[in-house]
Amino acid sequence: DDGRIEMDSNLIENRIRPLTLGRKNALFAGHDEGGQSWARFASVIGTCRLNGVEPYAWLTAALEAIAGGHPKSDIDALLPWNFPKVAIKAAA
Repeated sequence: DDGRIEMDSNLIENRIRPLTLGRKNALFAGHDEGGQSWARFASVIGTCRLNGVEPYAWLTAALEAIAGGHPKSDIDALLPWNFPKVAIKAAA
């Protein structure tokens, strides 16, 4: 009855497909710790995307800052939501 609501869920299904494929791939991590490591990494990537940050750029900058002696007392400055926003290409 409401013309503003989509009749199908294709848009949502297309958005969650990469997560589902990643979850299936994690089943074959080879070891429980490998699966947990993959889950942590996927969580970091998801956090970057939710905050409008390109994950590779954030990870590169954060690791370079840590290697360059970034102080532990200011670790919050390296979190994705404090990183400058970079345009992210939509998943196809």
